[in-house]
Amino acid sequence: MKLYLLFPLAVLLSCRTVKSSNNAENADILFKDVETLSSDAYQGRKTGTQGAELSRKYIKSRIKTIGLESLPSLKDYEQKFDFKDTTGKSFSGTNVIAYIPGKTSECMVISAHYDHLGVINNEIYNGADDNASGVAGVLKIAAYYAAHKPYTTMIFAFFDAGEMDWKGSSAFVSNPPVNLDLIKLNVNLDMISHNDNGMLYVAGTHKNPQLSKYIDHSNPDLKILFGHDNPKQGVDDWTYQSDQGAFAAKNIPYLYFGVEDHKDYHKATDKFQNINAGFFVNAANAILEIVENLDHQKDIQKTFRQKQIMR
Repeated sequence: MKLYLLFPLAVLLSCRTVKSSNNAENADILFKDVETLSSDAYQGRKTGTQGAELSRKYIKSRIKTIGLESLPSLKDYEQKFDFKDTTGKSFSGTNVIAYIPGKTSECMVISAHYDHLGVINNEIYNGADDNASGVAGVLKIAAYYAAHKPYTTMIFAFFDAGEMDWKGSSAFVSNPPVNLDLIKLNVNLDMISHNDNGMLYVAGTHKNPQLSKYIDHSNPDLKILFGHDNPKQGVDDWTYQSDQGAFAAKNIPYLYFGVEDHKDYHKATDKFQNINAGFFVNAANAILEIVENLDHQKDIQKTFRQKQIMR
């Protein structure tokens, strides 16, 4: 796969975005986010390392440039938490949380974990698809809503310690920076840039089939498939295999977007050069369209209660 600077302009111009006036520029930013976060300088972004700290600085710089606000209950966008891994070793993690107030105080949480596996046997596991791609997708959605005020309050959550049993999202729902009952939906992005057949999965409609009607987008080159959310599927049920699991455990509906495992999954070859560029842009644009579908539907807000979002 060629670097994005060498992609034909026609590929970039053919990728649709919602209400976008410069598709090539938007794609360029999307690729830059992934290329930066998955570069060797970030050393695989493992929780508790300098690479993770560099990732937080980059994400915070981006969200400040976009114009997102920090929740008043947090200091400088950060939600810190402590946990132990399966061996009992103690770690400290940091989620990065920002938001855009909507016309109601009901919330959608748009999320992605920013950490990866770090350095293993002197090889950097860059984690371009897993999950720099999801982070870039969330930043794209955030930039759109910074320019187009949402109906629903949008919280953008960049979780730490996703590769350590989803500790960041668990910390978020255990000590939520907003009233948990205001969170009506989680949209989680985890691995959205690497599929050779143009297929993106959405999970979450098995338990909440009313969400199915919003899974609609305008790009005929992208196939969105339903599945991986039926408990009868065993290990192929993804409900608790990414950050949406923490929300599902609290009975908060979710939509998870991601691809099936590929040859570079959890390998040192998960590099920026190996993502599927056209698929990535198509997937990010389609997810934004679906979030827009959800944001504009009044029945998503029908259980709204007049409460303040801030604690």
